[in-house]
Amino acid sequence: MECGLFAHSPDDSGRNWHLLSDHLRGTGDLAAEFAVPFGGGEVARFLGLTHDLGKGKPSWQEALRQVSGSDRPVGVPHKDEGTWWASQQVGVWASVVLGHHGGLPDREALRELLEKATTERLAEFRATLERVAAVVPEIRPAERPQLPGWLSPKDWQSCDVFMRLLFSAVVDADFLDTERHFSGARTTSQLGPADLVERFDEERAKLVAQRSSPLDGLRSEVYDYALAASALPPGMFRLPAPTGAGKTLAMAGFGLHHAARHGLRRVVMAVPFLSITEQNAGVLRGLLDGEDDETPSVLEHHSGIRLEAEDSENGGRFAWWQRLAAENWDAPFVVTTMVRLFESIFARRPSAMRKLHRLAGAVLVLDEVQALPDRLLLPILSVLRTLTEHFGTTVVLSSATQPSYWSLGPFQDLAVRDIVPAEAGLAQRARRVRYVWRLDPRPTWEEIAAEVSAEPQALVVVNTTKDAAVLHRRLKQAGAQECVHLSTRMTAEHRRRVLSDVKESLGRGEPVVVVSTQLVEAGVDLDFPVVWRAWTCADSVQQAAGRCNRDGRLERGLVVVFDPEKGGHPRDESYKAGLAATEAVFGDGQGDPEQPQLLHTYYRQRFTKQNLEQPIGSTEGGPVRPNGAMIQRWRKDRDFPRVAAGFRMIEESSLSVVVPDTNSDRREEAERLIAELQYATPSRQRMLLRQLQPFMAGIPKHEATKAITEGDATWLLGDLVLWRGPYDEQRGLESDNAYTEEDLVA
Repeated sequence: MECGLFAHSPDDSGRNWHLLSDHLRGTGDLAAEFAVPFGGGEVARFLGLTHDLGKGKPSWQEALRQVSGSDRPVGVPHKDEGTWWASQQVGVWASVVLGHHGGLPDREALRELLEKATTERLAEFRATLERVAAVVPEIRPAERPQLPGWLSPKDWQSCDVFMRLLFSAVVDADFLDTERHFSGARTTSQLGPADLVERFDEERAKLVAQRSSPLDGLRSEVYDYALAASALPPGMFRLPAPTGAGKTLAMAGFGLHHAARHGLRRVVMAVPFLSITEQNAGVLRGLLDGEDDETPSVLEHHSGIRLEAEDSENGGRFAWWQRLAAENWDAPFVVTTMVRLFESIFARRPSAMRKLHRLAGAVLVLDEVQALPDRLLLPILSVLRTLTEHFGTTVVLSSATQPSYWSLGPFQDLAVRDIVPAEAGLAQRARRVRYVWRLDPRPTWEEIAAEVSAEPQALVVVNTTKDAAVLHRRLKQAGAQECVHLSTRMTAEHRRRVLSDVKESLGRGEPVVVVSTQLVEAGVDLDFPVVWRAWTCADSVQQAAGRCNRDGRLERGLVVVFDPEKGGHPRDESYKAGLAATEAVFGDGQGDPEQPQLLHTYYRQRFTKQNLEQPIGSTEGGPVRPNGAMIQRWRKDRDFPRVAAGFRMIEESSLSVVVPDTNSDRREEAERLIAELQYATPSRQRMLLRQLQPFMAGIPKHEATKAITEGDATWLLGDLVLWRGPYDEQRGLESDNAYTEEDLVA
């Protein structure tokens, strides 16, 4: 049996060992297929052939036989031999082999291994190569594998992205070939974008025919612009369409038609918040997933979806496919979050990165792109530009408040096309609100509550959870009809129930007043005649205004921008810069965020105030999180571990809290998951945590610590907290310092 060299123990039948020659060739073939779209086919095939070279040594083979049939690991390292041989043929790209289990290393780790190989273990490595070459002779190529002609060592940004997608191609191929041995070939979606265009067009036409809104003509115009732009060559696009202009369907239509026309492989849509992910995925499933499909077309992938659930929205029919496809985005249409997308791009571990090669030759749509964190814009924009220039990716930046990214280094001189041209005058034609500024004198919470409570339907958006709790109590005291509260102190399930009830009340024309934090601002489909927005950054003001007269049924909705006397603000430096820029550009007598040129001025000032291109921060115990310029420096140094540790989309100022008893109908389910979580294996724990997402809320770390000390909460797993204290049926997790008696009593 080919010198008795095996890669894995017997398959599920217990009879068939996985030959090393089959595994190396299978991995090489798949890796080459995955890397062809970005010109990395040759080197990916070679790295696939080489990645498990170390398994050919006698000590590893003996250990495999000893542990076969048990749950024990082989326990003999095997990456060094392949790393050494790969370095002889392809140089630094051997890091892919060195990291194919533990993660991409820094350059020093590669240097140390190669130095040790040439001084201490060279004879051993050569002997292993001889053994494997006897059954896989192509592991010794006649010529060195060719890298793509566009790749230059002087262009460190392209080299970084090439390393990441090359690594992704090889580790995904390794996973899939191993899985094929143990469980058989997985079922994948048989459809591509070209197969979905006609179905999408037909179903969209039916959906549009069912709707009736004064904005229907505007939405059709935006969609027509999207279809026309889809014929243009791949590259960077912007969709600067106003809120309510039908961006979701326009983005999807552009993506599918563009991919079909240019032979691209999939559409990936990334959004900033779970609520929008679920909303968009639901719409797209209704348009693209047919009842007779063997596999669905739309993959929804984020931390909140219950991939292993038996009772999904599809009745459990495709739960197995969701679980498999989420590992590597093997679907024609993927809907995910920006956090998952970009933290995967800048990760180093195989499990997070194996999907990245799917971005090559794809359409990548970033919805509500203004939500990207300022401090990380340099690496994010750098990667997006590199994907469009060398990896066959089309990128669409969609937002009603388009940021001025072309004022930053990574995008300077980058060609871009607006899907909706400026000369269409869409911003002014789509204007549906008027602004009233209540900044001086500053109103009290009592005054605000008195005015808002007189409105039959109104939305009030404030800056902090404390402000939301204070105002909600004030509104209740003022007699507001059907007054509800929304914030992250409520569990995800609780928020969904409230949002659903609010939408029904609005649809029936019933009284409802909502006080909320900014979680409702971007993409949430609400339509109020009156919106009050606490003084904040201009883009957030405009996003809140997008919830006012959303369907254009009024001549003008009313947006009141107010600066509450005791209102709070986030402490983030980007927020402070944005607030200062807002004060300089907008306000009574200065203009409003509906004016694109003023918004452009605002963004330029906001970015300039932060000095984003100056490296700051450390991951070594300091309080300052690394900024994008520091991440760029580490990328240039090929310090993959440091980049992964430093790139965090969300600041870790709060903790997740599991609250099992907010809905008696599901309390038993939550308690079962909690009990199992503490004793489950790591892989099972990840699945259980996803299932617990509906029962999670967020509170500041110091409040969680205090609750644990006082017996209202306990540590559940890692930094996850189990809440056993009071939970308000309207406001969720309230704390003693969320408001004071002075706040509540006039």
